[in-house]
Amino acid sequence: MSVRDDKNKEGSIDKELLNKWQTSFEKVSRNKIAMNALTKNSVNEIAMNWDVVSKINHTYSHEIDTLKKITNQKKSGRCWLFAGLNVLRLATAKKLNLENFELSQSFLMFWDKLEKSNYFLENIIDTRDKDIRDRTVMWLLGSPIGDGGQWDMFVDLVNKYGVLPKDIARESYNSSNSTHMNKLITAKLREDACILRELHKKGKDLSTLRRKKEEMLEEIYKMLVMFLGKPPSIFDWEYRDKDKNFNRIKNITPQEFLKKYVPVDIENIVTLINAPMSDKEYRKLYTVKYLGSIKGKRVIYLNLEIQRLKKFASKTIKNGNPVWFGSDVGKMYHRDKGILDSHLYDYGSLFNTKFNLNKGQRLDYGESRLTHAMVLSGVDIKDNKTVKWKVENSWGKDPGDKGYFIMSDEWFDEYVYEVAINKKYFDNELLNVLTTEPEVLPPWDPMGAVARVF
Repeated sequence: MSVRDDKNKEGSIDKELLNKWQTSFEKVSRNKIAMNALTKNSVNEIAMNWDVVSKINHTYSHEIDTLKKITNQKKSGRCWLFAGLNVLRLATAKKLNLENFELSQSFLMFWDKLEKSNYFLENIIDTRDKDIRDRTVMWLLGSPIGDGGQWDMFVDLVNKYGVLPKDIARESYNSSNSTHMNKLITAKLREDACILRELHKKGKDLSTLRRKKEEMLEEIYKMLVMFLGKPPSIFDWEYRDKDKNFNRIKNITPQEFLKKYVPVDIENIVTLINAPMSDKEYRKLYTVKYLGSIKGKRVIYLNLEIQRLKKFASKTIKNGNPVWFGSDVGKMYHRDKGILDSHLYDYGSLFNTKFNLNKGQRLDYGESRLTHAMVLSGVDIKDNKTVKWKVENSWGKDPGDKGYFIMSDEWFDEYVYEVAINKKYFDNELLNVLTTEPEVLPPWDPMGAVARVF
């Protein structure tokens, strides 16, 4: 017997089982029809529910006057930055009377990568006494500076570095195509992690490790400047408004531009999540260990029932403000048609089976989690109930209705996990919850996922 053979074969697939399954398959004629269709076509084309597609109507009872030009993150996972800046740019455009306007996404990407590098190396120092095979250490090494992020991470970056017009810090090849940049900086950071841990083994103290870390970060800074360009610290900006009037803003910093020209109260916008899981209570705060980008800052969530998320989101839109939100965009959607609908595909009828996991079970078993951030810019309300939602994406103008997607209310129930809402809409009960200390979740908890799809 070969050493590769397992002496205990109980539970293995044998020839008798295979024959049984093959006979059972061939007895049902619809199986052969499905096989013939699927071997030549995408499963989504075969399973698509055309009743859903035929009833698509991009008209909403409440819509925000958004800008005509849709943004495009291209081949990068910066959806959370784009969604955040899409919320801010609308307010700036109104203040300056602009028809089309974008804030620089590459500018914030630069600082995000640098801060994530520091955050990663600090976490490596923090876990220096743990074994290299420790689950936390291995998790940290998994993705030191991925493109993804959360609303709180966006707020921390904006507050620290400010914002500026895209005309001042335009896209580079690598901001729009981040794969190779991420791979090379990740390789350098993993090497740096090895060096720091080896120095610790040799008995070097914390101050020595931090001095070494600063040398490492200087090298990362150099690489980022080469990949993305040097971020401006002070600038002049010329523009024409809707009335063709020429304007010039002179000698201003990104932080000053934020304070003077971006009238959005981001400090008071809170991330609400819907995590209907057995280990998570509603009306309670949570944070995730090692989730963030800036040292000393935390991502904090308030877990609420899904109806509350929809209530606050619709109220915000009716008051004329867009809503940043995070969801699992890969489920029950059609990219080209711009449809998000939980009944879009009838996989159950196609395969004569059922897919019955609920939202909490999908989170628990790895079947779903947050993957993408977008902006809610409209809602259709009928008989005091939300029916569908208008979604501003950041995939350019071609998908959907000139870049805008339509989301069914049931899809919101099943696949939306976060909305960023100003706490001015909260009652005293929720305001009191915000003053409590959040429960710390492990890094690998499903709510530790970041928005990063492109």
